Amino acid sequence: MLNPNIGKLIQNYDNRYRLVIDVAHSAREIAKTMEEEGDLSTKKPVSLAIDSLANGLEKQE
Repeated sequence: MLNPNIGKLIQNYDNRYRLVIDVAHSAREIAKTMEEEGDLSTKKPVSLAIDSLANGLEKQE
């Protein structure tokens, strides 16, 4: 997914700070997993976390 619409992501949150916290938490987990597995990715963990959240929200709808 390319640049999910932040407006769509934030609709499912009470405020944008909760969204930022969720993205940061998810990005840390992704970075840790990538480091443990020795995975070299061209995408940043934050981008992967945003994509993951966007895909999860799409599936819920």
